[in-house]
Amino acid sequence: MSSSSIPQPTPAILGLVERGKGGDRRALARAITIVENRTTEASMLLKQLYPLTGRAHIIGITGAPGAGKSTLTNQLIKEFRKRNYSVGVIAIDPTSTLTGGAVLGDRIRMLENYNDKEVFIRSMATRGQLGGLASATSDVVRAMDAFGKEIIILETVGVGQDEVDIAKAAHTTILVEVPGMGDDIQAIKAGVLEIADLIVINKADREGVERLQLHLRAMMSLAPKKRNWEIPVLKTIAAEGSGICELVDQAEAHLAYLKTSGEYGKREKLRLRDEMIARISEEILTRLLKSENAPGGLNELLERIEQHELDLYEAAIKLLDGALQ
Repeated sequence: MSSSSIPQPTPAILGLVERGKGGDRRALARAITIVENRTTEASMLLKQLYPLTGRAHIIGITGAPGAGKSTLTNQLIKEFRKRNYSVGVIAIDPTSTLTGGAVLGDRIRMLENYNDKEVFIRSMATRGQLGGLASATSDVVRAMDAFGKEIIILETVGVGQDEVDIAKAAHTTILVEVPGMGDDIQAIKAGVLEIADLIVINKADREGVERLQLHLRAMMSLAPKKRNWEIPVLKTIAAEGSGICELVDQAEAHLAYLKTSGEYGKREKLRLRDEMIARISEEILTRLLKSENAPGGLNELLERIEQHELDLYEAAIKLLDGALQ
């Protein structure tokens, strides 16, 4: 998406949008592929989708590897479907450092929802991006929102404190903890705890659940208060479906709080600001790399740095000035 202006949508894009609005799952799958590939087609499509967005409740699920996030997500799908919501799931996976592909092992259990036309599940690779969220995640959320998914669950890779990015993308962030992993303090680093709107102690039938609960409450007493929202600490046994109904009740209560308190609008504005800054950075980098061999481009400036004609800061300013002309 490096062109300076967005072309008019092609008949194929317009047709795709119409089919997606009608609930065609293949149209949604195709739309997601387009936005993931970040082509000019993607910018045409996103322009058409944007007026249709803003209706979904976006729920982020994060926590350490092995916390049972995928099992919990699977149970949340079932509970939201009982309540007649259409559900989309974006499962973010780490990209393999050897093959560049995604590691999708834990997601196989979600396939039991495959035949439900009101459930759409998509796995995405992080492609090396820090923060646990793939770079195109927001656009995929937008596609699902525009095509009628009322609940969109973002499940992240589970890499600990780096996952704070999920709080920027989700309305409600669920932090999943597990007792008995031998490192309670590591699991509840303050940076991760601060992003939580709901805290879930999963696998709550394990020994150590009370000790973990005490740790969490102690850490929460030190964390900044989230205005008038009292963060609940819930217990679940996702493998048995225990505690899921209460968790969904609290997620719905949190959304209601956001809307009645005015926090919803503030979070949306911050989210759009962060996304726009990220998009500007991406666009500038794309332009810089596209012209790296041109006169005055990256490679020429690198040679001048090596010859000590320019320092790094001066070269960077020259490169940016050229890209922004």
